[in-house]
This record gives sequence, structure tokens and C-alpha cells, in this order.
Amino acid sequence: MAHPGARRTVAGGLLAAGALAATLAVLAAGGFGTPDPQSRHLDALGVVLAVVAAAPLAVRHRAPGAAYAVSALGSVALLRLGYPLDAPVATCAAAYSVALAYSGARPGPRWLALAGVNAFVPAVALAYASIGVRVWDISTELLAWAATFAGLWVAGDRSRLRDLRLAQVRADAERERRLAAADERTRIARELHDSAGHAINVILVQAGAARLLQDRDPRRAREALGTVESVARETIADIDRLVRALRDDRQDVPAEPGALHELIDRHRAGGLRIDADLPEPVPPLPRSVAWAAYRILQEALTNAARHGAGTAAVAVRSAPDRLEIDVTNPAPARAPRGEGPGGHGIVGMRERATLLGGTLHAAGADGQFRLSAVLPHR
Repeated sequence: MAHPGARRTVAGGLLAAGALAATLAVLAAGGFGTPDPQSRHLDALGVVLAVVAAAPLAVRHRAPGAAYAVSALGSVALLRLGYPLDAPVATCAAAYSVALAYSGARPGPRWLALAGVNAFVPAVALAYASIGVRVWDISTELLAWAATFAGLWVAGDRSRLRDLRLAQVRADAERERRLAAADERTRIARELHDSAGHAINVILVQAGAARLLQDRDPRRAREALGTVESVARETIADIDRLVRALRDDRQDVPAEPGALHELIDRHRAGGLRIDADLPEPVPPLPRSVAWAAYRILQEALTNAARHGAGTAAVAVRSAPDRLEIDVTNPAPARAPRGEGPGGHGIVGMRERATLLGGTLHAAGADGQFRLSAVLPHR
């Protein structure tokens, strides 16, 4: 990729060549309209002065003020010597570059640049007057040139402001991208924490069961160890699926049809007896709703396995504008610390539902602990 400075140099060289060609064309044609018999024909001196007027455009990005001054001198010299330069193309381009560079500068340099750009027409008038031309006779042309140079300053200033706005938009977009990337990393860390935490809880329960049963019931102990291995493998796959889903740029993707069923089967394999009522098939859901439903159900079943009586009833109902989740299990005699209705697990589930504009209620009554979540979506 070419360096920005090199690209500007090439662009400046092309602009200088184009301005030189246009200037020579005007001089060779004797100006616009019917050529004036008294005007000077293009000769070697005219070519040299045309080069003087156009060549500074090649370095206008480095020294716009100097480039404009040299270009203006070349154009004034052409007019002073009688060449029919009806359109000072090169000097107009140099004036625009000055406006672009200095219209947003400090007051001193800005007013100096503005005065320099608008001094071109008075300098042309003095050059004509010095060779006996009545300025009044060409006042219309001079006024048109004055309006042109004033307009070039305004155009340069507006272009500078537009570039500033575009730069600000790009900066805002980059900042939003970085914030989104940071938020994505936070979400990934949180989801990985949840996934690993749930798996470890199941592994702890099964490993404890294997330790207690290894002597009096080796078969069930081996089954518990097999569950530990299975949960570990499934957790690795779950983490891989989670990272790929979170890095997907699409805002709406269908929920994996078997994700909720797999989650329930996994907890059943871990020893939890579950009475499940799930829609068939699972409807397509926005990604955020699908993951929130998965994690809320996962947290609820993990709590039921750890703190309940080994059973749970799950009901998932789908409506056109929302998804409802109900999980009921026998309530423990005493809610474990940090896992009751005010515990961290409930707080995390409620936060997921709230971020989607939904609700989550969790409370125990009549020996049952019930969790009810409503996740709205379009």
C-alpha cells in the first residue's frame, strides 16, 4: 500500500499537469470567444510562465501558501505581458488549497490567507492599469473573478468542515467498534464462566456420588464417573459453540433446535428427574433471546439439582412476541446461601431477562420453588 505522502505527491503532480495543459490550451486558443488581435500569441516565454503558474500545485499539500503565491505571480505576469489568460486555472486550484489549509487556522494566519486569496484580482487590475488598460472597461470580468476567488475560499472552508465531520464520524465509529469489541469480550467471559460453572457443579455432584458409592456399588460409581466424562466433553463443545455464536455478526439467528432438549437430557443424565413440556419444534428466536433462555433454564436446573429434592418440572411456551419459561422444583428446607431469590444466580438470570425488556420472578411457596421468566422479542 502506497504511503499517504506519496499518494498526495502523485495527485499533486497530476493536478499540476492538468492545470498546465488547460492553461496552455487557453493561451494557444487566444482566450475564450473571439481572439483579441492585440493579445500576445503563445511563445516560449508564455510556456515558461504557464509552467511557473502550474508547477507549484505539485507541492501544494506541503506549502499551500507558497504554492499559491508563486502561481499567482506567474498568472499576473502572463496577464501583464498581454497573454490572453481568460481563466487562471492553476491559480484557482492553488487558492482552493490555501482555503482548505488555512480557513480553520488561528485568526492571524487565517486572515492573512484570506487577504492573499482575495488580493489576486486587485493585483490583476494593477497589472492591467500599468500597461494602459482602462480597468473600468474590464470591470465585469474582474468582478466575476473576484466572486470566483471568494467562492473558492468558501468552498475550501466547507470542504474542510466536511472532512472534519467525516473524521469525527470515523472516530465515533471506531470508538463504537472498540466498545462493542470490549462488550463482546465481557459477554464471552461471562458466558464461559456460566458454562464452566454449571458443568463443574454437575461434575462435583457426580464425583461425590462416585466417591461414596465406589465400595458398596461400583457399577453406579462407574456410571457417575462416566457422567463426569460426558459432562466435561459436552462442556467443551458448549464453549466452542458459544464462542462461535457470540462472534457471529448476524443479529438474528435461529435457536439451535436441539439445544434445550440437550440441556434437559444432560441434567437427566446427571440424576435430575425432569418433567419437560417443550414446544415442538423449537421456534426460531433472536440470538439474544435464545441464549438468555438457554442460560436461564440451565441456571434453574442446576439450582434444582443442587438444592432441590432431585425433581423439576419445566414448561417452555412460545408466543409470536415472547418466550415463557417456568421451572418448578421442591423447595429446600433452607435456601442455600447466595442461591435463594436474592442470590447471585437469580440476580444473573433476572439481569438477562431485564436486558431484553422481560421479567423474571423466583419465589418459594407451599414447599415449591418456582421460577418464571418472560422474554419478549419481535
